[in-house]
Amino acid sequence: MYIYHNSKFIKDSEATISPFDHGFLYGLGVFETFRVYKGFPFLLHDHLDRLQVAIDEVGISYKINRHEIFEIIQELITINQYESEDVTVRLNISAGNGEVGHLLQVYDYPTVLCFLRKAPPLNMTEKSATILNLRRNTPEGNYRLKSHHYLNNILGKRELIHTPTIDGIFLTEQGFVAEGIVSNIFWGDENEVYTPSLDTGILNGITRKFVIRCLQKLQIPVREGFFRKEQMFESEEVIMTNSSQELLAIKDIDGYEFRGKNGIIIQKLYDLYKSNRTKLLSIDEL
Repeated sequence: MYIYHNSKFIKDSEATISPFDHGFLYGLGVFETFRVYKGFPFLLHDHLDRLQVAIDEVGISYKINRHEIFEIIQELITINQYESEDVTVRLNISAGNGEVGHLLQVYDYPTVLCFLRKAPPLNMTEKSATILNLRRNTPEGNYRLKSHHYLNNILGKRELIHTPTIDGIFLTEQGFVAEGIVSNIFWGDENEVYTPSLDTGILNGITRKFVIRCLQKLQIPVREGFFRKEQMFESEEVIMTNSSQELLAIKDIDGYEFRGKNGIIIQKLYDLYKSNRTKLLSIDEL
């Protein structure tokens, strides 16, 4: 596989990262993962805008050029012969080399990586879920970034090592519903949909924002807040969202059953997805 590494397109086996890169030493790096539908990078501008905010927050001197990133993606698709495939893009910005033990410094030469992998099938997926025993950690800063600090997610996944087909749902330390291991979560019915507030410490997912806009378009009220799991269990539908898998229909959580793929809300959201996958570079265009 060919990847993009600091202005060059090289074989993945040829890529190297310095042991003094502060992204490796201290987790000082951020990334975005997004889906490309046969060459079209869905909601690319929203992903890059969020990435720029994260880059600035961690103190890396790097300004994203939307056109340049688009061209990098297209070149990777071509040289990897993925023209007829849907792919998932990982764009990673790491702090770059720094002096060991010195954390207050300027990062002018970040390590920039971009690579592709085949995307999951487009068919709507139906899954079971469970409430994790492990609680969602609080963000390292004022709000959660999509950063290299991924241990809480990994430990959550390891809790399900014997049931890998089941998705995990984090609660906050106070017992409020937070998010999935790699997803945001919605629940409700045609009259109202609920989703955890960003103030719970969850990631402000791009797909989350897109789904909220879709629900507004469908004139279905959306309420963000602090909710107990019992409130979610009483709903008709539960939906988990992320950029790679789009919409996950949850059929049951710890014995509580939901409509799954037969849910009216998820079917309406899926229709909006199908009609906009190759049209929207930004949520504002919807």
